[in-house]
Amino acid sequence: MSKFYTKLTSRVQKFMEAQKMFFVATAPKEGRINLSPKGMDSIRVVDENRILWLNLTGSGNETAAHILENNKISMMFCSFEGNPNILRIYGKGKAIHPKDKDWEDAIKLFPNIPGARQIFDITVESAQDSCGMSIPFYEYKGERNQLNDWAESQGKEKIAQYWEDKNQTSIDGKPTDILG
Repeated sequence: MSKFYTKLTSRVQKFMEAQKMFFVATAPKEGRINLSPKGMDSIRVVDENRILWLNLTGSGNETAAHILENNKISMMFCSFEGNPNILRIYGKGKAIHPKDKDWEDAIKLFPNIPGARQIFDITVESAQDSCGMSIPFYEYKGERNQLNDWAESQGKEKIAQYWEDKNQTSIDGKPTDILG
């Protein structure tokens, strides 16, 4: 039932763009595996083997720590409406931080979202889709604004302080390189 791809076909790209939520998984060489739901307008397919994902300030910074140590990353998109489908993307990633030279070109591809923390540049090694027939239907009702409202109220200085206080290491104590 499942099918593997070596690139993101136009059909796969359209499926990704239609989803309102996706999941990201990373793991260090030793320590906890991280699996997080993501949303907002935070994903861009650059070409058939490259994705950029805008990561926002949050309580942890696990993905950044894991990517430094083990650059493997998996993403999953599920159809909660319409035809059933699950898409898994397997690749290697690197973080682009606001301090990095590639930041200005990459951030232009996204809307201005307060609290933008990193952009993960993901090289797609393979993708797999499967039936998803057991995935229930869910109705999309809109975006939550709490994270944007919080980041907007903090301003850049307080966000930078938050990164310094709470985002420099993972829950396993691994560095994230958020401040360089």
